[in-house]
Amino acid sequence: MLYSLARPLLFRMDAEAAHGLALASLKLIERGGMAPMLAETVPAQRVKLMGLEFPNALGLAAGLDKNGEYIDALAAMGFGFIEIGTVTPRPQPGNPRPRLFRLPEAQALINRMGFNNHGVERLLANVLRARYRGVLGINIGKNFDTPIGRAADDYELCLAKVYPHASYVAVNVSSPNTRDLRQLQGADELGALAGKLKTEQSRLADAHGRYVPLVLKIAPDLDDAALEAIAKCLLKHRMDGVIATNTTVSRAGVTGLRHAGEAGGLSGAPLRDASTALIGKLAHLLDGALPIIGVGGVMSAADAREKLAAGASLVQVYTGFIYRGPQLIGEILRALRGAER
Repeated sequence: MLYSLARPLLFRMDAEAAHGLALASLKLIERGGMAPMLAETVPAQRVKLMGLEFPNALGLAAGLDKNGEYIDALAAMGFGFIEIGTVTPRPQPGNPRPRLFRLPEAQALINRMGFNNHGVERLLANVLRARYRGVLGINIGKNFDTPIGRAADDYELCLAKVYPHASYVAVNVSSPNTRDLRQLQGADELGALAGKLKTEQSRLADAHGRYVPLVLKIAPDLDDAALEAIAKCLLKHRMDGVIATNTTVSRAGVTGLRHAGEAGGLSGAPLRDASTALIGKLAHLLDGALPIIGVGGVMSAADAREKLAAGASLVQVYTGFIYRGPQLIGEILRALRGAER
C-alpha cells in the first residue's frame, strides 16, 4: 500500500535519483522498526541447494544494492536470499549519466550503469556492519580499465576478498555495459577463467575451513551453440551453479517506445520469455547436474512459477521489484507455498 502511494512520485523523478531515494527510505523504515508495514509475513518454504539452506526460493538479484549499503532493509522485505554487487576491485564511477531509463508501457528498464561501485573494500565494510545473517550472494566483476586478457586477475582478487563473508559468489561475465566483458563467455576464455577461479576457490576453502559455492551469471543473448559450450564448461570445471539471465541487448517488445533506442541492457517484462526459454534449454543440457537460479522478467507469481517449471531451482527479481514493490514478494511467496501443498 505504501509503495503504491509513493510510486507515482518516484516515477516522476529521474530514475537513478528515485532508485537512491527509495533505498534510503527503505533503510530508514527498517531502522525505525516499521518494516512490517511494507513486508508481508509468509511462512518459510525452505530450499536446500549448493550446501546452503534458503528460507524460501525467492531472491533479490544483483544490481539493486551494488555496495551492500541496504542489506538489512532489503532482507526485511521477506527475500530468501540477497545478492549484492556487482563489485570490482577498485572503485569506479560507471558510465556517464543519464544511464538508467524507465519504459513503463512495457514494464521495463534499460540501464548502462557500467559496474558503478565503491570497490570491494567498501562493500566488505558494509557487509560487516549489517545485522543480516541469511544467505548473502556477492556478485563480482572486473574494472572497466582492466584489459580483457587480465580480467581473471580482477575476479581472483575479488573472490579472495569476499570469500570469508559470502554465502555464494556470483561471477558476472554477462553485463553488456562493460566493454568486451561478454567475450569472457566464449568457450576458451570462459574455460580459462573458470579453471583459475575453481583453483582459487579450492585454496580459499582450505584456508578458511568452509566451502563457498561459485556460480556463473550468463546473458540471455546466447545462441544454442554458445549455450551448449557454456554448459560443457560449467560441468567440466564443476561450477556450483548458474544464474540465467542478465539483461538483454535485444529490443524486442519495446521498439518505438520512448528510450528504447538507449544503449544498455534491457530488463523487465520484455525479457521474460527469452530468459525462461534459455533456462529450459540450459536445464536440458545440464540434466540436473547443477542448479539454475532463474532471473529475467519476473513481474508476477506466474512468471516465477514459469521459471521454476522451466528448470530453475531458485528465482530472483529486480525490475519487478522496482515496478511493483514489496507486494510482489508476498504474492510470489504465497503462490510458491500454495504450489507445495
